[in-house]
Amino acid sequence: MKQIPILRVGDLLELKKPHPCGGNKFRVVRVGSQVRMICLTCEHDMTLDRIKLEKAIRQILPFAEEKKGTENQ
Repeated sequence: MKQIPILRVGDLLELKKPHPCGGNKFRVVRVGSQVRMICLTCEHDMTLDRIKLEKAIRQILPFAEEKKGTENQ
C-alpha cells in the first residue's frame, strides 16, 4: 500500500511534468482536499486536487530542510 505524502505550507514540491513556463518547482500555500501552490519560476498561483497532485509529485523538500540549506550559503 502506498503511503500518503505529508504536505505542509511552505514545502517545496518538484513535479514530474514542468509548468508551461518551464519550471517544475512549486511552493505549497494551502493544504486541504485541494492544494494551492505557486510556481517558483513565473509565480503563477494554481490549485490542484490533492489526489491528482500526489500522483504528480517527484520529490518533496520540507520547509525546515530548505531553511537549513540556505543558512549555510
